[in-house]
Amino acid sequence: MPQIIDAHQHFWQRSRPFDYRWLDAPGNEPISRDFMTDDLLPRLKAAGVDRTVLVQTQHDLDENRWALSLAAKHDFIAGVVGWIDLASPDCEAQLLAFKDQPKFVGVRHITQDEPDDDFIVRPSVLAGLKVLEKHGLPFDLLFYVKHLKHAVTVARHAPELPLVIDHLAKPKIKQQSFDDWRPHLAAAAECPNVFCKLSGMVTEADHANWTVQDLKPYVETALDLFGPSRCMFGSDWPVCELAGSYQQVFDSLKEALGPLSESESAAIFGGTARRFYRLDSADS
Repeated sequence: MPQIIDAHQHFWQRSRPFDYRWLDAPGNEPISRDFMTDDLLPRLKAAGVDRTVLVQTQHDLDENRWALSLAAKHDFIAGVVGWIDLASPDCEAQLLAFKDQPKFVGVRHITQDEPDDDFIVRPSVLAGLKVLEKHGLPFDLLFYVKHLKHAVTVARHAPELPLVIDHLAKPKIKQQSFDDWRPHLAAAAECPNVFCKLSGMVTEADHANWTVQDLKPYVETALDLFGPSRCMFGSDWPVCELAGSYQQVFDSLKEALGPLSESESAAIFGGTARRFYRLDSADS
């Protein structure tokens, strides 16, 4: 049976010297505590998930080191998506410090929080993305809908760089809005190096009252545009705990996807993530 891979989860530990102020924002009380491996493991076992990709939450090279230390201790962590300063003249040197660690499988920047909506297409950042392309390290696009128009620019600038849109670019599911989202997602999907994570949806819906039917049209749109070979499941745990449990997120995606062939399901729930992040290489 193919392994099931969760392509997007996080850990945090409040005692560490990282910037966790965002956890103290109003409404984040349910996740404003430590979430570590012992919290996640029983959830993975209950859902039948075999492995995960641990994704950064900090613009801090020390978090890379911490995450990689966790990955070294826990086989279920298949890879780490860390951070480097794309705009820095030291970008390549930072990358080379981690590149040879097999479980360092990608890079992300928290683009959604940048005051400049055009941050990702700044010349200095685009130069950093070319460094990732040179070294074959994938990049996660953490966008809001307002940033999604830039996906095509980035994809064409670095056509050999594997890119994945986290959380479908956070469409306005609570409002059931599509007009400002679907056209830009469709344009991004025209670029063969762009993939999509079927993740982070419950927190864009009504936290207390969402249903699978609220998520379904967004899942169907992404699947129609990208196909199973460019879509991957991600839990976004523990952020998802603001609106639903790990099991609810896993089950709701399965239900929203509807009937799938064995090969389609194997792609979305593991194969796409394995290929995108080269997780087989991380194992060797």
